[in-house]
Amino acid sequence: MKKIFKFFLNAIPRPLLIRLSYVIRPLLALFLKGNRYTDPIDGKSFRKFLPYGYGTPRENVLSPSTLSLERHRLLWLWLKQETNFFSKPATVLHFAPEQAFYKRFRESAHLEYTTTDLNSPLADVKADICELPFDNDTYDVILCNHVLEHIPDDTKAMQELYRILKPGGMAILQIPQDLNREATFEDNSITDRDERARIFGQYDHVRVYGRDYFNKLRQIGFKVDEVDYTTTLSPEDVNRYRLAPGEILPVCWK
Repeated sequence: MKKIFKFFLNAIPRPLLIRLSYVIRPLLALFLKGNRYTDPIDGKSFRKFLPYGYGTPRENVLSPSTLSLERHRLLWLWLKQETNFFSKPATVLHFAPEQAFYKRFRESAHLEYTTTDLNSPLADVKADICELPFDNDTYDVILCNHVLEHIPDDTKAMQELYRILKPGGMAILQIPQDLNREATFEDNSITDRDERARIFGQYDHVRVYGRDYFNKLRQIGFKVDEVDYTTTLSPEDVNRYRLAPGEILPVCWK
């Protein structure tokens, strides 16, 4: 099973992989049905989740039904339980839209929902995050998760996100982060694909963010709440939902 998933993740172009997943997902959900772990996004339970990750896959992290990972389920729970995102009308811009969210947000009548990406087949607007074709102060909510680690000029990208966010608006800017690392690390002289994957987590990541990520966002102008939401949940729920204990949600305000 692991070898099959590794092949799909590494050998198939991402746009095609997204399309294929719509066929594969129902079969996986049926095969792994159980009651040990629960995906809070759709409420379905399974005897196990799937492995996921480059190099050494993490066990029991990929939901068979929504294809959500730890970060998606954490964000969903926080939005559902701590905000009015699912009830208050809002203009929403979603970068590199995740399948776990896409259809649910698209079908939410109270949301004016736009997606953007350079390559995703789910994108309404094909755009470079460093040169966005949107007016100043356009969006109430911006979702930009696990994107900035791919962007060489992340400062410019952050400035663009700040520019198009409405005053009082909220941006969730999740990234893979090493909380044991004080300073962000990047090194463009490392060009070997395998070596980059080993150091940066994926070959196409350009940096490893440390704890200074939050202050960089503040320097752009955002007010940043470092939300450690797993500490508000019981250990049993953290395990049942297959969350990453201690993962921080960067909740940014303009």
